[in-house]
Amino acid sequence: MHPKALMDACTELVRQVLKFDHPADAVVSQFFKQHRKSLGLGPRERTALSGAVYSVLRQKLLFDHLSPSGSGPKERRMAILGFAHHQDQLAHSPQPGQGQGARDFLRSALSEPEKKWLEQCDAVDRQALLDRHRHNLPEWLVASLKAQLGDDFWAYVAALNRPQGMDLRVNALGHKRAEVQAQLKKEHIASEPTPFSPWGLRLLDKPNLSDSAAFSQGAVEVQDEGSQLLALLVDAKRGEMVVDFCAGGGGKTLALGAAMRNTGRLYAMDTSAHRLEGLKPRLARSGLSNVHPLAIAHERDDRIKRLSGKIDRVLVDAPCSGLGTLRRSPDLKWRQSPEGVQAMSVQQNAILDSAARLLKPGGRLVYATCSTMLEENEAVAQAFSQRHPQWVPLSVKDALTELKVEQAAQLCGDDGMYLRLWPHLHGTDGFFAAMWCAP
Repeated sequence: MHPKALMDACTELVRQVLKFDHPADAVVSQFFKQHRKSLGLGPRERTALSGAVYSVLRQKLLFDHLSPSGSGPKERRMAILGFAHHQDQLAHSPQPGQGQGARDFLRSALSEPEKKWLEQCDAVDRQALLDRHRHNLPEWLVASLKAQLGDDFWAYVAALNRPQGMDLRVNALGHKRAEVQAQLKKEHIASEPTPFSPWGLRLLDKPNLSDSAAFSQGAVEVQDEGSQLLALLVDAKRGEMVVDFCAGGGGKTLALGAAMRNTGRLYAMDTSAHRLEGLKPRLARSGLSNVHPLAIAHERDDRIKRLSGKIDRVLVDAPCSGLGTLRRSPDLKWRQSPEGVQAMSVQQNAILDSAARLLKPGGRLVYATCSTMLEENEAVAQAFSQRHPQWVPLSVKDALTELKVEQAAQLCGDDGMYLRLWPHLHGTDGFFAAMWCAP
């Protein structure tokens, strides 16, 4: 594809994404579908375009600051900066051959004034910029993060701007991690064991897994190590009745089913029948037969009431702001708001109360989010304990220690009661979890 045509396409894609009408990944995917034939977008072009767009989302405040000094449409200037930033990251990639000649390709798409302007932008001392142009986060989010992280705030910011790896969960039903790692190596897919999850492998690159026999045969699923730890905390046993209350696409459902050794009964509940439909091909690959998808209208659905007091373990991976996933979904920081977070916390409290009714005495309740916000995490857990003083809070640190997770204390807050994962500390997305024993 001619460099100028690619830059024109990048400009249009940036314009669409910066409307923030829809999630960035959906906008990018739709753009590729619409223009696959007309623009001749191959894998390399799609990678370049998506990388540039996500660089714009990650560095938006800085690029907003730099772009007025240029000429032409703002979306083009943002696209140029995003393309340059993405190619610079590739040039510093540990993978051989990444990013070589990328700047020459970019320069061939630019006019002479644009080349000079980009050189001026490159010469700006990033460390001399205002904080907002360095962290590229909305101020309301900065205040919350600084209050929680203190001196670690800038390490967290740096982690958000580093390309994240891909984690796989080995299907414990009939597969061992070391054997799967060896199989992947034969397929020229390099990996290393995740440091905390006993089921995880972290890939050293981002291969096309659809070509992998290990993936097609159900030996692995893509799942962040933090998400794996949430399923591990449930500690689902053989023959039990277990509910994944907000199952979504079913990643944790599959982990729970394997932990149950394909016995007992595992309900995958969600208010979206469409999301549950997407679980079917994954179930077929996994070899699980103990999973029962159950679409519900809301958290007070009669189908939930019929299971009241009968369930051994319930996982509530609640709908949340998703602000723990900013490495992967940087548009969320511009699409979320304090009001949205507060609305989420109201919904989370209601969902948690409904899910708790499912448990039999002595059952385990796990509440989790992929958020870094206190309002969705500790505040919800503490409010539940206040409303239900008969429920016994459980120490996440003790549970992980019993499950033989190494360095369990490092995965928790100071008192060990809650799971607290951060990208700069643990190499995962931001996750939270709290646990109780039913009276």
